[in-house]
Amino acid sequence: MEIRNRIIKRLLSYFIRGLVLVAPLYITALIIWSGVEFLDNIIPINIPISNNQVVYLPGLGVLIILGSIILLGFFFSTVVPQSFFRLTEGILRRIPLVSLIYYSIKDLLLAFVGDKKKFNQPVLVTMYRDTGIKKIGFITQPDLKQLQLIDHVAVYMPFSYALSGELYIVPIANVRPIDASSTDIMKMLVSGGVSMQARSEETAESPIESN
Repeated sequence: MEIRNRIIKRLLSYFIRGLVLVAPLYITALIIWSGVEFLDNIIPINIPISNNQVVYLPGLGVLIILGSIILLGFFFSTVVPQSFFRLTEGILRRIPLVSLIYYSIKDLLLAFVGDKKKFNQPVLVTMYRDTGIKKIGFITQPDLKQLQLIDHVAVYMPFSYALSGELYIVPIANVRPIDASSTDIMKMLVSGGVSMQARSEETAESPIESN
């Protein structure tokens, strides 16, 4: 009986180790493949090899889309003057629904890949001073004077295992920067605190507190 229990425990241990190895690889590959299929469906490329047969080349549509985006970026950065963009955006700004969708998507993209990234300043926010409960987020607007709010900042707090989150307006006194990589903090938040590459420590002094 004891030998059988040891064998079962050993097999269970091997199964768990194999699952930890295989499951992330499978899910990652599945997500990447789903993204490739989605982009390929936008521009499906089927090469005819005979009268009744065609060959589907996965990833070719993705390469065409990426190449087109790069060419457009090069063209509009070097050939088209910036005044054209200002004129176009000025027209879009006057169309209510289009303006809401366009600028929301543009600001979201710029927050991740633009010159003025927004999710690069992780902070620790004291939510309830009586209990000391804190939440981690990212400062997206350090100045809210346009909302007649002095000494307040906008902090975005992502949800775990999701691509969404909530925006909080909190006093600067309740915010303390975290001395850690924003990438590591984002991983920690998305994974529910499971993934943390490095321990983050709060800075004793910060520009926020000095304001």
